Amino acid sequence: MQLGKKVVSLSAIIRTKMKVIKKLDIYIIKEFLLLFAGTFFICLFIFVMQFLWMWMNNLIGKGLTIDLLAKFFWYSSLTLIPRSVPLAVLLASLITFGNLGENFELLSMKSAGIPLIRILMPLIIVAGIISGGSFYFQNMVSPFATRELSRLAWSMKQKSPELEIPEGVFYSEIPGYNLYVEHKDRETGMLYGVMIYTNANGYNDTQIVMADSGRMQSTADKMHLKLTLWGGERFRNMDAQHGSMLRASVPYMRESFIKEEDFIPFDGNFNLMDADLFSHNAQAKDLDGIQHSIDSLDHKADSVRHAIYASLLQWHMRKDIPPGRTDSASIVEQAQQMPPFDSLYMAMNDEARVKAWRTALSRAQTMQAECEFRSIETSDRNLNLRKHRIEWYKKYTLSLACLLFFFIGAPLGAIIRKGGLGVPVVVSVIIFIFYYIVNQAGENNAKVNVWTVESGTWLSSLVLLATGVFLTHKANSDSVVFNIEGYKNFFMRLLGLRASRKLNRKEVIIDDPDYATLPRRLAELSEFCIECRKTMHLRRIPNYIDIFFSEGQDKHAVMLSERVEALVEELHNSRDNVIIMYINEYPVINPTAHTRPFDSQRLNMAFGIFFPLGLLVYLRIWRYRLRLRLDLRNIERINNLISERIIKTHPEITTSRNNETTL
Repeated sequence: MQLGKKVVSLSAIIRTKMKVIKKLDIYIIKEFLLLFAGTFFICLFIFVMQFLWMWMNNLIGKGLTIDLLAKFFWYSSLTLIPRSVPLAVLLASLITFGNLGENFELLSMKSAGIPLIRILMPLIIVAGIISGGSFYFQNMVSPFATRELSRLAWSMKQKSPELEIPEGVFYSEIPGYNLYVEHKDRETGMLYGVMIYTNANGYNDTQIVMADSGRMQSTADKMHLKLTLWGGERFRNMDAQHGSMLRASVPYMRESFIKEEDFIPFDGNFNLMDADLFSHNAQAKDLDGIQHSIDSLDHKADSVRHAIYASLLQWHMRKDIPPGRTDSASIVEQAQQMPPFDSLYMAMNDEARVKAWRTALSRAQTMQAECEFRSIETSDRNLNLRKHRIEWYKKYTLSLACLLFFFIGAPLGAIIRKGGLGVPVVVSVIIFIFYYIVNQAGENNAKVNVWTVESGTWLSSLVLLATGVFLTHKANSDSVVFNIEGYKNFFMRLLGLRASRKLNRKEVIIDDPDYATLPRRLAELSEFCIECRKTMHLRRIPNYIDIFFSEGQDKHAVMLSERVEALVEELHNSRDNVIIMYINEYPVINPTAHTRPFDSQRLNMAFGIFFPLGLLVYLRIWRYRLRLRLDLRNIERINNLISERIIKTHPEITTSRNNETTL
């Protein structure tokens, strides 16, 4: 019966615990997904704005319609989603676990016996799903979006600008024409003080037109500009119409007109380029398309290499190579059967030698030119092949980065324990910039064939993996490696700084200070400070050997620190704000700062042996001794102020002391 009851109670506990963990999983997933949605759109917006800033010069002034701009924004957003997802995962995981740590929720979970890996488990599954979704998106949606974006972007770039003729400057956006307008009426569209410089028919047919007024309009099909001019003159170069005999007598033609109409070819329509023009781009292909292109490029590269090899052997090495013997072994065999070169050269006369040298030089130059041409051809093909292979691996690395960034952000948030958009955003940006630099360096070195494609594309993933393993291990073992307070205290101690007291008046006070004995104890502490100044000899130059090679503590400094801290703790219970202000002026005494640099004796001896480092530490110890002497005087001053304040606010203490003195 007892065994059955124990089994039933144990199963109830397990079911209860499973229910609690299930609720925690739902709670953590909900917190993460809400933050992930927000950070994803923020990151996507930042990347889209950066992309639009790069294309801003090609979009402004083109007269593009709203639907074209909307398509451009849409396709650019789709192409930037794979880059935004890893940063969103990093930022969301960092904020999620930073909030849990800052609100002590993570500590409560660990106190309940739930390890950090179990807390991370539901989000690991979510991050894996996000990684899989990112891979699917890159393979199915991103190639189509990249192809359409490239098609739309280059079509926008080739579109003629919208006509907006300025005043007082030459306008050269119309091909073959430079137009100057002195004044423009924006309501009627009339142009005044028009001067046109054109060489649309070639530089030999240069024309200059000056008119009092004019108007420029687009035709209905937006393929031409109708230019109407009133009251002007045309100056035309006659070099193209007349021979050289007439240049001196008729150098140009001058024509006056009252009204003239010209039609200038100007395509103002938006012509969408053919999508097949961008099919060679590796980013516009899925995995199957990239693999097919890699196989085709490999086959073409092998064919070209064999053709170059055969051509060099046949046309530059030996013209009488027998069929089927185009390998290097046959060349070596034939070369060994030939007479020595020196004997053949010495048997020639001078004219034959010069002719042989010229022939050899010509053949060498021809071979060099052909090799340079072939190298350019093969280098371009190899670069295209490396780009396809980089893009093939990139679909995996970008997807894996989502999972790796989670193993960086979640442990880092658990260690830092800072939520919100302050510290997590700064840390995320620094990590992502570092990842981006490493990734771009690896890809660029892989493109120029300095590194292999595999090492260049997977370098950033390996760095993230090592960082994630390190941070997860530190977070699971509750490491304080990223404790800001610890680093702050270390650098303050290294630079000789110390924290000041920031004590406030307590709202609830249980035990008041013993004001009756405080003046006497403050006086005794002041006498002890005077004794320390006399016996510790703080103004003397310290002994180098005692600092680095002797052990032990300064008993006077230890006792002084204990008595000051006990007095501060008692006076903190005072209701007098003036006394609270005085005790905040008490210096924080470090009993070992003026005697030895470190707590470890081995480290002290190491610094003492290395004289340059030891000299700096020695001078710092001397400075601490002088500072301690000033602290003793400061303590005496504060003791007197507090005693005077107590006697002033508690006159009964003075009466009792006088009675004791009389007795």
